[in-house]
Amino acid sequence: MSDNKFEVLTSSKFYLEIQLDGSDNRIDAYFMECQGFERTSDVIDFCQVTPQKWGKNSSAVGRLVRTKMPGNSKTGNLILRRGMTTSMIFWAWFSAVEQGQWSQKRKNGDLVLYNQASDEQARFRFFGAWPVKYKISDVKAGSAEFEIEEVELAIDEFKRIK
Repeated sequence: MSDNKFEVLTSSKFYLEIQLDGSDNRIDAYFMECQGFERTSDVIDFCQVTPQKWGKNSSAVGRLVRTKMPGNSKTGNLILRRGMTTSMIFWAWFSAVEQGQWSQKRKNGDLVLYNQASDEQARFRFFGAWPVKYKISDVKAGSAEFEIEEVELAIDEFKRIK
């Protein structure tokens, strides 16, 4: 008999691990949001002419059969949002990629999901991440809202490893 429990994990208990160059901090950022963990496969439709008989009284030969098969897989971009801090680490990463160092600056990382007791329950590992977009929220005199920093990462792939 299995002791495995079925627990639905909440989206609010997560941690994103990624080690960036030039960082000597254990933690550079706490993210409020992580979007875009998505993997899809294209569908290829093709048509074959078979030697099967068909039609009225099965008098015709050359029945058309439509079939589907999986095509290339695609991985979506990750969008990370956090409250903006004085740390320049994400800007430095984006800037280095802009200056042509993208192949040297690709990073791997993990998205970890926790249960209500704060025990790790799921881990997704992503590979070959590099920033493709850097954005801050609009500013407005008189506003008391937090400034939000957003970084979009292109990734080669991700796998669920736990």
